[in-house]
Amino acid sequence: MNAILVFDLDGTLVDTAPDLMATLNHVLAQQGLPPAPAKEIMPFISGGARRMIAAGAARAGAIVEESQLDRLFELFLEHYGQNICVNSRPFPGVLEALDRLEEAGWGFAVCTNKRTDASRLLLEKLGIAPRFRAVLGVDAVERKKPDPGHLEATVAAAGGEIARAVMIGDSAADIGAARAAGVKVIGVSFGYSDRPIAELSPDDVLHHYRELTVARASALLAQPQ
Repeated sequence: MNAILVFDLDGTLVDTAPDLMATLNHVLAQQGLPPAPAKEIMPFISGGARRMIAAGAARAGAIVEESQLDRLFELFLEHYGQNICVNSRPFPGVLEALDRLEEAGWGFAVCTNKRTDASRLLLEKLGIAPRFRAVLGVDAVERKKPDPGHLEATVAAAGGEIARAVMIGDSAADIGAARAAGVKVIGVSFGYSDRPIAELSPDDVLHHYRELTVARASALLAQPQ
């Protein structure tokens, strides 16, 4: 069975921060709150839009009740859905890396704490949706990353086996899910983590997708779990 490389989406496969931050600041402005600096909010992206909204409000000294957060979340989704691919782009070198690995027989999937419909829409607008055998967002599973079930379900949906999978991500949630599932994990240093990715102890670290060779990915599969 072919090996499966499972990507996190935001901060790993695609640089989505510009559009996510634009939407967050639109939501904050609707509440009369100041815009939030990207560097302060980017570490919350892996936790989803609700965490971003709560963090953006908190830095302005605002307390958001749960019912209000629900409303702001819906506002976020509406605005983001209409502006999901204004400035979002795949990280440099990722498309070439997909080409290399695909030619060698690897398959691809996306395991993200973003909603599935938004994830698929983004990939479609970028023209790369057909390259992924499965896309499982936060709404597709009972428990999101770092729960290993999210990663396990993604690999299964892609027609793969967990023993033939490698995870690639930029956050503690990605590395935690992979570790719990017994999957080798690559961290990317250019993502949205608030800590240097090496401190999270992935099995390998990429600084640019030009480094993601077939040999390097295959070597991880050959290592004992």
